Amino acid sequence: MINIKTAKRLDSIQEYYFSQKLREIAQMRAAGKDVLNLGIGSPDLPPAQDTIDTLLLHSRERNSHAYQSYQGVPELRQAFAEWYQTWFDVTLDANREILPLIGSKEGIMHICMTYLEAGDAALVPNPGYPTYRAAVTLAGAQPIDYELHAFNGWLPDLDALAQQDLSRVKIMWVNYPHMPTGTQAPVHFFMELVAFAKQYNILICNDNPYSFILNERPNSLLSVPGAKDVALELNSLSKSHNMAGWRIGMLAGRQEYLQDVLRFKSNMDSGMFKPAQMAAARALQNPPEWYASLNAVYRERREKVFELLDLLECTYSTEQVGMFVWAKVPSQYKNGYELSDEILYKVNVFITPGGIFGSQGEEFLRISLCSDGAIFEEAIRRIKLNIGIKDRTLI
Repeated sequence: MINIKTAKRLDSIQEYYFSQKLREIAQMRAAGKDVLNLGIGSPDLPPAQDTIDTLLLHSRERNSHAYQSYQGVPELRQAFAEWYQTWFDVTLDANREILPLIGSKEGIMHICMTYLEAGDAALVPNPGYPTYRAAVTLAGAQPIDYELHAFNGWLPDLDALAQQDLSRVKIMWVNYPHMPTGTQAPVHFFMELVAFAKQYNILICNDNPYSFILNERPNSLLSVPGAKDVALELNSLSKSHNMAGWRIGMLAGRQEYLQDVLRFKSNMDSGMFKPAQMAAARALQNPPEWYASLNAVYRERREKVFELLDLLECTYSTEQVGMFVWAKVPSQYKNGYELSDEILYKVNVFITPGGIFGSQGEEFLRISLCSDGAIFEEAIRRIKLNIGIKDRTLI
């Protein structure tokens, strides 16, 4: 083996937590342990049948298998535009203000590589999706945490941020509905955020894949007057349409911003498989009943998660939206990692420790709703069998 050093950009980047944990769970299962994974938010339900049928239909067409446009097929861009108009009351030009992506996670990297370089900084939420920090770092810039607190409704304190030196900050990552806390941002906060961005010349990037899960009020940052001047929004079919493995996302915003991003993106990929794009366009036409039926399943599962968390004496808000439940661990545990490991190694149930989302998540756990109800029942049964009556800790 020759001695090839990795690039310095990887010095502060670790393997993604779930990549490591899934490998450990696989090893435990190979050793004969029946591990229940309540951690990762990968929908276990299928897309609508019409979506699958559309994929099959277009897969049979001879002209469907060539390289595709870097900007996606017109049908998909138009479907995204109509989806935003219908559900978010946001008007987007399908030809100029929508850029389909191979998943919105790709877009996070594209945006950072387009606008950030050495000497720049970006604001990232703590707790928040770890990819924001990683993408900023890989672009050569400095991620700067802004802390979120329960007492402030898990919203950033813009007044406190204004007291900091923001001269190097070019981007602020926000994510509402928020993962992992399940917070829905009120419209007045989005208005304040737009004003903040204009005052300090910061591009706001809102990652918005959770709007339709257990949420009666889907909202978009772009619905606020003036938002397009200072903001981009990412969205995805992964959660809202059970299409995580399809890798279908989008970036919305002013044409000028999207053209900047396209300069980078067009050097990284050659567009998505056309039948997948056509099927995604069909999925975006799902009627309200689709979302209602999906949420009925998640609502039932969430009640089971509440039951499980009550057994562990965790505390949580019942007003959360999205496909996770965020809960504070009881005081006898040092942090969420300790309780997560105890449950995993004693009863073979994996729950995500909140600390992977930043220091502000250390005292929390996150449970995914992406498992069949029977899985939650079995997890509850195991915990009941192994919980002490006196001290309420696992024995």
